[in-house]
Amino acid sequence: MANSSYLDAIKWTEDGLVPAIAQDAASGEILMFAWMNRESLALTLAEGRAVYWSRSRNRLWRKGEESGNVQQLVELRLDCDKDVILMKVEQLGGIACHTGRRSCFFHRMEDGRWVEVDPVVKDPATMYSH
Repeated sequence: MANSSYLDAIKWTEDGLVPAIAQDAASGEILMFAWMNRESLALTLAEGRAVYWSRSRNRLWRKGEESGNVQQLVELRLDCDKDVILMKVEQLGGIACHTGRRSCFFHRMEDGRWVEVDPVVKDPATMYSH
């Protein structure tokens, strides 16, 4: 792997994280948002798949480790302020959201309220062991 100077170029939050957006490399659809730390970003590059930092579990989280819905890294980008990561991915299994939907962004504002507009592709109970 390359030296860690690419990690030093990133403007990390006070708690050592950077926002990361996963986008479908083929369609351009935004699939999800999560957080990364230095280790998860380095592992993402080393393994060629999305590895995030789970704030709720306080540990590394390899996307798809339980569900099988792995995100294969196609391209990695950093925004102009160097404080947001964009990962263009191939979403294996076609499901990015833990709710069983293709994308985490399935609520749309309609007439002043949030409406669920995308269907559940797979029952989450069948994807997770917990």
